[in-house]
Amino acid sequence: MRFTEVLAFAVRGVTANKLRSSLTTLGIMIGVASVILLIAVGNGASQSVQQSIAGLGTNVLTISPQRAQAGSSTKPLTTADAKALADPVEAPAVKSASPVASTSATAAHADVSYSISQFIGTDPAYFSTTNSAVAQGALFTADDLAQGRKVVVIGATVATQLFPSSSPVGQAVLVNNIPFTVVGVLATKGSSGLQDADDTAVAPLSTVQNALTGYGSLSQIVVQATSADTISAAQAQVTTILDGRHKIGFGATADYRVLSQEQLLTARTATTDTFTVLLASVAAISLLVGGIGVTNIMLVTVTERIREIGIRKAVGARRGAILGQFLLEATMLSLFGGLLGVAAGFIGARFTIAGITPVIVPSSVLLAFAVSALIGLFFGSYPASRAARLRPIEALRHE
Repeated sequence: MRFTEVLAFAVRGVTANKLRSSLTTLGIMIGVASVILLIAVGNGASQSVQQSIAGLGTNVLTISPQRAQAGSSTKPLTTADAKALADPVEAPAVKSASPVASTSATAAHADVSYSISQFIGTDPAYFSTTNSAVAQGALFTADDLAQGRKVVVIGATVATQLFPSSSPVGQAVLVNNIPFTVVGVLATKGSSGLQDADDTAVAPLSTVQNALTGYGSLSQIVVQATSADTISAAQAQVTTILDGRHKIGFGATADYRVLSQEQLLTARTATTDTFTVLLASVAAISLLVGGIGVTNIMLVTVTERIREIGIRKAVGARRGAILGQFLLEATMLSLFGGLLGVAAGFIGARFTIAGITPVIVPSSVLLAFAVSALIGLFFGSYPASRAARLRPIEALRHE
């Protein structure tokens, strides 16, 4: 029997029960679309993280507290540490060192209340170090820091939430029931999906410590090197100064850690890669379920068409022709579902999902489509083999 005849029988078999074929195709479509879309979400999150970290510049170091080894005392990061790191004699490769104290806080204006995920207390140098530009109003000054004024610069998300229809600049807000005056709004930085960089507010460190966090350990110290070329020298100088101030002995584990933007990017990228693999694994399960659906539907199809198979074998159809027909039917259903899944994946990627803009990975499209074809062949092989093994006499007796 020629291939065209086998194909014609396969097409007739697929279209004989449109509802059943549609349900099988739907299962494959959902699986393929899930693989494409979830990998796109993971890739979008990874790119967003890379862009947000790259936006900080290549000459920035972040110093954070960490637990020291057992038996060693842990000293907090302090404003005195930050001042020591900015000493041009001891650390000539360091341009500035900004102490940072952060907490979450609830801000209210009029009848609107909003929980700010990151309320930061720092100094004016923090804005240039982190490439935080002002979109409206102005940044607070060194005099505001020295006087402990209750002024605040808010992120774009906070501005939208608290002042949906008016300018925030000059307006009063209550932060944990403490009055602050908004002096500026930061330019939009965007969201990494895992964290909204615009869901923030920045105020003078003296004000935040006095009103919100207390005078305990700093959350971090953000250091800016004089240039990208001196980042290694700056990191060495920072380590030397802090080891001396915190009395860290040779070979001992420090009670702080210093990360460059490259190291931070590597750590964040590893996290998002794991996130992407997890999403792809979940999507792969839906493809597997779709494949099981193909097997079940094809088994039902073979059972319903036993007499047809018997007649075809009785008039001379070979075992290979029967096997090929049912394999073609399963593969056609899977390929059609795969095509619809690819289309659905591209359409879904046009929308923002959980604050993440999906970025399609071309290889995932090819892989998902190829797997859909293999699913048809693999999960359709058992029903097709069962149909091909039927004996004509037994098939013709089937009611």
